[in-house]
Amino acid sequence: MKRHSVRNNIIKMLIVFMCAITIVFGWLFYREKQDETRRIKDDEYGQYIVELNEVKQLYDSGSTDADEKLDAVMNELREQKLDTGKSGLRNILIMYIVVLCVVIVLFLYIYVCVLRPFDELEDYASHLAAGDMDTELKYRRVNMFGSFTWAFDHMRTEIVHARRREQEAIENNKTVIATLSHDIKTPIASIRGYAEALVMNMDATQERRERYASVIMKKCDEVTSITNDMFIHSLHDLDRLVVKSDEVEIKPLLEQILSDIGLGMNIVVDGDITEAVLEHSDSGRVVQVIENILSNASKYARDTEISIVTECISSEKLPRNVHVSGADMVYRLSIKDHGTGIPDKDMPFIYEKFYRGENSGDEPGAGLGLFIVHYLMDRMGGDVELVNHADGLEAVLYFAARKVC
Repeated sequence: MKRHSVRNNIIKMLIVFMCAITIVFGWLFYREKQDETRRIKDDEYGQYIVELNEVKQLYDSGSTDADEKLDAVMNELREQKLDTGKSGLRNILIMYIVVLCVVIVLFLYIYVCVLRPFDELEDYASHLAAGDMDTELKYRRVNMFGSFTWAFDHMRTEIVHARRREQEAIENNKTVIATLSHDIKTPIASIRGYAEALVMNMDATQERRERYASVIMKKCDEVTSITNDMFIHSLHDLDRLVVKSDEVEIKPLLEQILSDIGLGMNIVVDGDITEAVLEHSDSGRVVQVIENILSNASKYARDTEISIVTECISSEKLPRNVHVSGADMVYRLSIKDHGTGIPDKDMPFIYEKFYRGENSGDEPGAGLGLFIVHYLMDRMGGDVELVNHADGLEAVLYFAARKVC
C-alpha cells in the first residue's frame, strides 16, 4: 500500500508539472503570435501600401496588369503570414515536447533511484519489526543506495545469527543444568548412605566412624563445588562476579590449599614454595583457580603424580602468548600431571564455556572449570597456559607479583 501511495504521489506531481509547463508554453505561443503580427505590421506594412498604390494606379490607367499585380501582392501577404505562424508554432511545440520529456525522465529517475529504494527499505524494516527474518532485501546496482541496501540486509543476517546463537545458548543452559543436577545425585547418595550407616551404628569402631564422617565431608565439598559451578553458570553477565584487587601472600595460601585438598592426591612440591606477594589478586579467587586445576589433574590423570613448581621470573621471560598486566615481576605456578594430556585439536577451544575435550570420557563435568580459571586469571591481570608434554599436561598460572626475599 505504501509503495502504491508513493507512485500515486509521483504521478500527481508529474501531472501538476505538466499542466504548469503547458500553461507557460501556451502563454509563450500567444505572445509569439502577437509578436509575429506586430513584426508584419511594422516591417512590411509600408511595402504592401506601396505595392497596393501601384495596383490602384494600374486600375486608374486601365492597364490589364492590375489584376495580376493584385493577386501577386495578396498571395505574397498570405504566404508570408502563414510561414511566419507555422515557424513560430513549430519552435514552440518542439520546445514543449523536449521540456515534457526531460521532466518525465527526471521524475522517473527520482522515483527509480531515490524514492523506490527508500520505500523498499521502509517495507523491509516493517517486516523485520514483525519478526520476519527470512525475507532477503534485493541488492540493485542501478540505485545510488546499493551499498546502504547491502548493509541493511547484512544487519538482518547478523540478527539471524545472533538469534541462532541465543537459541543455542538457551539449549546449552538446559543441558548444563541437567548435567549439573545429575552430578549432584552421586555425592548426595553417598552422603545419605554413610549418614544412615552412622545412624544405625553399623560399625562401632571409632576409626570407621571417623572415616565415614571424612567421606561425608568430602562429598559435601563435591556438592559445594558443583553448586558453585551452577551459580557461576547462572550469571549471564560475568562482570557481576566480584574479584577484589588486593595483595596476597601466596606461600601460606598455597600450603593451606594443599593441606585441605591434598588428601588422596599424590602431590609432590618440587623444592620449597617460593615466597612472593601477588598483586591485584583476590585470595578467594586464587584458591578457586588452583583448586580447579588440581581437581582437573586428579580427575583426568587419576592415580598419577601431580608435580608443583613455583618461581618468580622477570616479565621479559614470559612466553609470547602470555600476557600479565603491569608487572615487572611474575609469579609462575606450574601444576603438571602425568596423564594423556589434551588432544591438539581441542586446545583452541579449551577455555570456551561448556566445552569438553575428546578425552573427557565418562568423567562428570560441565565444561566450566578451565573457562572459570581463564576468566578469573584475566580479571586479576594474570594469565594461564596449558602445555602438552610427552609425559602429561602442564598448567601454568602467571600472577603479577613482587618477591618477598
